[in-house]
Amino acid sequence: MKASLFLILSLFTMTASAQKLNKTMHDKTRDKDVLINQCDRAGLIAFPEFKEMYDAVYPSYAPDSATTPELKRALSAGQHITIVLGTWCGDSKLQVPHFLKVLDEAGFPQKSVSFIAVDGNKKAENGLIDKLAIERVPTFIVTDKAGAELGRIIEHPKQTLEKDLLAIVQKN
Repeated sequence: MKASLFLILSLFTMTASAQKLNKTMHDKTRDKDVLINQCDRAGLIAFPEFKEMYDAVYPSYAPDSATTPELKRALSAGQHITIVLGTWCGDSKLQVPHFLKVLDEAGFPQKSVSFIAVDGNKKAENGLIDKLAIERVPTFIVTDKAGAELGRIIEHPKQTLEKDLLAIVQKN
């Protein structure tokens, strides 16, 4: 499983690098324009429908001040986080800005975070996420430096984003 996840993430990186960054498409399922495939933080927070919510919830979210220092110590430079989201999705519009605030306050490097936007059917083009078993968005996937999955947060946290993320990185 770990080896196959590493292969999947390696293939994702190669495939994603060949695709247009911050690509938009008209999603017939949602009857609106959405981001699709690999995107970056700048493209995501500039996308009009996502930007409106991001601008409102990112500054107002206050990560747990007791958990954040623990998270900062537990996160390692070799870890990577892949965020699979829908720019049309209410949970993504709420949880992704909160998650980014947590990562920012924990000092996690932005270069170690990847974003994949999906359409209303939770699909990306060219099989980009087919092997990631995405059923709900957002999904936050944490991997180690070898590409093995450490854990994931699906749709919303069980406790808080920072506590759930801490539990993932501390158990490994």
